[in-house]
Order: sequence, then C-alpha cells, then structure tokens
Amino acid sequence: MNAPALIALDWGTSNLRASLLDPDAREIDRRSAPGGIMTVKDGRFSEALLSLVGDWVEKYPCPLIASGMIGSRQGWKEAPYLDCPATLAQAAENLTRVELPQNHGASRTVYIAPGLRCLESNGQFDVMRGEEIQVWGAEIAPGSLCILPGTHSKWAWLGADGAISRFRTYMTGELYGLLTKHGILGRLMTFGAPSPAHFKTGVRMGLESPDQASHVIFSARTAGLMGAIPSEGLPDYLSGILTGLEIAAATAAHGAALPPITLIGDDDLCGRYESALECVGVTSRRAGQNATTSGQWKVAKKAGLV
Repeated sequence: MNAPALIALDWGTSNLRASLLDPDAREIDRRSAPGGIMTVKDGRFSEALLSLVGDWVEKYPCPLIASGMIGSRQGWKEAPYLDCPATLAQAAENLTRVELPQNHGASRTVYIAPGLRCLESNGQFDVMRGEEIQVWGAEIAPGSLCILPGTHSKWAWLGADGAISRFRTYMTGELYGLLTKHGILGRLMTFGAPSPAHFKTGVRMGLESPDQASHVIFSARTAGLMGAIPSEGLPDYLSGILTGLEIAAATAAHGAALPPITLIGDDDLCGRYESALECVGVTSRRAGQNATTSGQWKVAKKAGLV
C-alpha cells in the first residue's frame, strides 16, 4: 500500500467519519463513530478523535483536515465564515488550526475548513458548514444548481467561475422529524412501509399551495381521519408535502425555470428528490459517493498540505 497522505475528517453534529487517503486521493481505510460534536463532553475533542484514529495519527505523519460542524461555535474551534461568492481557493487560504497533542508530548495540527455565509436581500444571513466541501468535491459544472438533501436541505448556486455564489437552507428534514415525533400528525401514522404514490401526491400538494404551508401540512392529519390515505401512506404523504413546499420556495427564489440539478447525499434521500423534481419537469443527476473526501482532498492540495 502507498504511504497515506491525508487523514480526512467529516465531523458533524451526530457522527465522526474518518478516511485515510493515499497520494492519489484514494481511500485506504475508513472509520466512523457516533462521536458528533453534540456527544463530546467538556470540549474533549482531541480525545474523541484519538479514540477513533489515534493509531493512524501515531503511525502516519500526514496532515489532518476536518470539515463540518466541528468548526462551528459549538465545535472544537470556530472557523470563521467566508462570505459568498466563495471559492475553494479561498477556503484553502482560510483554514483554522488546532493542535492535537500526542502521548509522547509532540503535537499535530488539524486544519478545519471554514463555513460559508450569504446575505439575502431581506438582510438575513444563511449559513452552511460541510456542504460546501461536498459541492466542490462533486465536480459540478460552473453555473449549475445543486441540492444537498438532509435535516437542513441546502440549495447552492454556482457562479461561472465555480464559486458558490449563493445558497438557501430549508429545514425540511428537521420539520418532518418534529411533526411526526412530537406533534399530533404522527398519531395516525404507521411507519416502515414506503409509499411512493402518496409521496408524489404530497409533493403536488406542497407545490400547489406554497402560500398555505401550515394549512396544507394539516392535511396529513385530515387525510388520515377521513380515510383518504391509509396510515401506512401518511408518513410519505407528509414528507412529500414538505418537499414540495421546499421546491416551490426554492423555485421562487431562483426567479426562473430551474436548470438541471445535481443531487449530493444519501441515496434514499436523493431518490426522493429525483421523484419530487420530476413533478415540476426538472431533470437531475446524482453526484458520486465520495464528494466529501474529494472536496477535502482538493482543499488540502490547494492549501499545500498534500
């Protein structure tokens, strides 16, 4: 095996994922643990990291780069936001350093990538941490639009120079979790039985009623009460409504017909967005599975770490 060249850390709210990369950016080994920033007590981030990849750190004298919520205010050390439009080169020039002490007394540096922020016309900021690395690693053409589905879904527009020119966050996944687990809508639902047809019905409801969001969401209860949708179909129906509302809002923000879209993320979530986008006649493609590590490698290379 080639000597490892980089330890890449995708460190989010819930999980820590680590990849050991060779000089050609190929993955030699991969590890993960439920060691996200919200599980780390008393700021003991170095201990959390070493418990997962301490042997790598001791054995391989290669740099470490991290992206995601580890650079947030609740993380190891806050990595300041870059203003949009922002390029990969700017991210590489603004890495935040933290020292990782080792047992023998020496230390190693962990380089944390900055997040991005953009100022909207209403004077409000939007922010992202980690998704920008995926965008830069996904080989997306300049002038494109990409969607990163998740708890906080991100829509990111790329400028002609490949910079992330602007983006928008939609709390679709988090709203779904809150409504089904902590609200009355979940009381009528039976989970675990996918229902693509009811998902698309919900998508159309959301698309047709973007100005009536809280009202149309309530139909996920009345549809169950009136027997219009079986309990097994209600979870996907609600998911479709929320996704349709998201697409309607993002389309309005775009101000024109949506261009072809690249989807980045979990296969199941990307599949759902593919289906939803078909309802508005928009084509999409999926990015490769290694967008995060590819982006981390590109930033490390631009920064001269590899």
